[in-house]
Amino acid sequence: MENIEEDVQLGTNRYTEVQAIGTAAQTRMENKDYKEPPPAPLFEPMELSSWAFYRAGIAEFVATFLFLYITVLTVMGVQKSPRMCSTVGRQGIAWAFGGMIFALVYCTAGISGGHINPAVTFGMLLARKLSLTRAVFYIIMQCLGAICGAAVVKGFQGSRYERLGGGANVVGHGYTKGDGLGAEIMGTFLLVYTVFSATDAKRNVRDSHVPILAPLPIGFAVFLVHLATIPITGTGINPARSLGAAIVYNKDQAWHDHWIFWLGPFSGAALATFYHQVIIRAIPFKSKY
Repeated sequence: MENIEEDVQLGTNRYTEVQAIGTAAQTRMENKDYKEPPPAPLFEPMELSSWAFYRAGIAEFVATFLFLYITVLTVMGVQKSPRMCSTVGRQGIAWAFGGMIFALVYCTAGISGGHINPAVTFGMLLARKLSLTRAVFYIIMQCLGAICGAAVVKGFQGSRYERLGGGANVVGHGYTKGDGLGAEIMGTFLLVYTVFSATDAKRNVRDSHVPILAPLPIGFAVFLVHLATIPITGTGINPARSLGAAIVYNKDQAWHDHWIFWLGPFSGAALATFYHQVIIRAIPFKSKY
């Protein structure tokens, strides 16, 4: 009995901070167990001599390649059928995009961070979570991977690829360019905000299960955005995905509004970065780390 009382007393002393709830408890816990990681340097020339740097870029290339291969094939399968109900339909397309992001982020998060999207990389750069050197390298590899993924689909599909639109993003009939730009900004805002929230180092300290579950909300966010915006723009929210399909398809309609699929995602990523880093985390206003 004496030993039990000692265990109870030890437990009480050990977990007093955890028992409190609310903002005050969060503040005490932040001061106790969390230290803000330092910002990444803007230029890091030493990275260029590291194999880990190139391995991360290769991981981004392969992940984006696989992403385009599966998703473009899914889009073309739906386009080929005369009746939507005889295929996976728009919900199936949304699941293909969201599911692939879930799987690929899970596979590559420990190697490159699992960006698979220049807009995500841009947001991380603005938040100083990676260097400009790495960000530029990632975006180049993502775009090359997307081009190769779409090219392999075209090689397998032949004439059907061009007849079915090649999975290229265009503003839908009945929608304006402003509609398309707004959809891309808001969709990417949701995606990048989810990425920041799911990978927040502060949350990782408190909830050890978060790094394992992080790919799930990211993939689910992609799924939900596709459900909402497929009729408007075909859902870009990823400049590499839009560029790869446009280059390989290479028809006028794929290039008419292509700027929307760069300006929209990058604007949405910048807004999400500002919201999370400045409003939610208030990082610029902290006096100590």
